[in-house]
Amino acid sequence: MLKKLFGKKEIAEMEEIFSPLDGEILSLEEVPDPVFAQKMIGEGIAIIPRNGIVVSPVNGKIVNVFPTKHAIGILSNNGLEILIHFGLETVALNGEGFEALVKNNQTVKAGDALLNVNLEVLEKNNKNLVTPIIITNKEKLKSIEHVENLEVNRGESIFKCHLN
Repeated sequence: MLKKLFGKKEIAEMEEIFSPLDGEILSLEEVPDPVFAQKMIGEGIAIIPRNGIVVSPVNGKIVNVFPTKHAIGILSNNGLEILIHFGLETVALNGEGFEALVKNNQTVKAGDALLNVNLEVLEKNNKNLVTPIIITNKEKLKSIEHVENLEVNRGESIFKCHLN
């Protein structure tokens, strides 16, 4: 009994990240933006979305809803920082076509709706829909296992992160 009270807190060794989108998976190296392709921001994948519904890939807390609503940062319960960056060069739209459904510091569960995106607005403005999903604090990663799928649906596993 005392061991339970005073023992070390269990630390997760692995965290599964679920797809926030329906779409086609690309490796980061295939993203036509060197900041993502060269993994300057972090490790992850990208998805070409089939629709504009974005859900949380993990249980955690919203740490940053960008003012332009094109990107959301989430801190998972296991300490991973995840960035969902919808489209490329979409910051220039200044929020047009984006509806944030969450606020900073809001607790979320995997599958909770985060963002609605009007794909027609992005396409009309010649924006690339490729959406990187990045672990920005890669120092927390021992290794990462990517899924082999080419297509993914919201809520399906996209990678497993083995934590330091």
